[in-house]
Amino acid sequence: MNRLALAAVLLATAAPLAAETHRVEPGEGAATRLQEALILAAPGDVIELGAGRFTLTDGLSLDVDGVTVRGAGMAETVLDFTDQQGAGEGLLVTSDNVTLRDFAVENAKGDGIKSKGADNIIYAGIRVEWTGGPKETNGAYGIYPVESTGVLVRNSIVSGASDAGIYVGQSRDISVQGNVVKFNVAGIEIENSRNALVEGNIATRNTGGLLVFDLPGLPVMNGGNVILRNNIVLDNDTPNFAPPGNIVASVRRGTGVLVMANDGVLIENNRFDGNATAHVMVIAYTQPFEDPRYNPHARNVMIGTNAFGRGGDDPQLDGKEQLLAAFGGALPPVLWDGLSETPGNALKIAPGVTGWSLNLSQVGQSVAEAQPGPLMLTPTEKAAFPEVGAPAELEARLK
Repeated sequence: MNRLALAAVLLATAAPLAAETHRVEPGEGAATRLQEALILAAPGDVIELGAGRFTLTDGLSLDVDGVTVRGAGMAETVLDFTDQQGAGEGLLVTSDNVTLRDFAVENAKGDGIKSKGADNIIYAGIRVEWTGGPKETNGAYGIYPVESTGVLVRNSIVSGASDAGIYVGQSRDISVQGNVVKFNVAGIEIENSRNALVEGNIATRNTGGLLVFDLPGLPVMNGGNVILRNNIVLDNDTPNFAPPGNIVASVRRGTGVLVMANDGVLIENNRFDGNATAHVMVIAYTQPFEDPRYNPHARNVMIGTNAFGRGGDDPQLDGKEQLLAAFGGALPPVLWDGLSETPGNALKIAPGVTGWSLNLSQVGQSVAEAQPGPLMLTPTEKAAFPEVGAPAELEARLK
């Protein structure tokens, strides 16, 4: 065997090359150089984005497992999509074990960053912003992982999304911690997902702060086991600017937490203030549907001890004047529509928490026909909740 042939055999049987760091600086040709780096990266590689503004006219994509995309900080490295052609997302990730950290995405025509079918994904220190403020023409979602197992979103900021700032859908084993969401229609939304921890976030100046939904007709159904804990839900007073027809277009300005048709939600140790419609609303899904898998009722929602400040004094609800008169000028901190699957399985509240039911008797009934009555005080059954949140190994990757 000659030397060239021997070298070829040795290369073919050698261990994989060590992971590499590919540095991409802003400037002329940066868009092409960045997309090439995303395509040519190998598992374990780091794509390092220099400080400065990357001017991009097309969306970016990553489909290689085990890649880290790292900037110099959410204020220092900016992927600017103001001149983006088309309506796609700024960055699309479709591979597993990806870490996105320390950079910003501005003015994407579609979603800011979307990951689909990307298991064990991390978003850390990411800023997604539509710099013109709340507008119907802004992209729908800022940070948007969907159809994934293992999701960690931490220490990120999202502003201006015309649907949800941080949206996790049809996924499981989720942790959304330490983020700031402001001036979105929905601050944080957990939809058709299981085992989610939403903790230590600030949701302010959105239309609605924290939403937990289950919707019919999606590939993944039966969301539940969601904990909302130690969040600040403050002054969610932005008028709804979602495009007509979106499900969140029905969210009322001034909603703190909205739980709809979900099974097993624990709300505890949060601070609520300045949410003019209601701090916490628990409702059934009231639109027609044909999905036989779907349960439109909220079940096993538990309201523990929370700090409730001013709220409910300007509810954006039909029958507003009658409701305010019935409640003496402001709605109570916890409000339930009264629609349940079976008596007693919809809502439980801790002693000392003020909660009322509107006692609606059928789907589609006007709130103006409500017959408000206080909810019975029942100790929360927190033992029913398993450990939820992203796998521990995701946090270890950030150390």
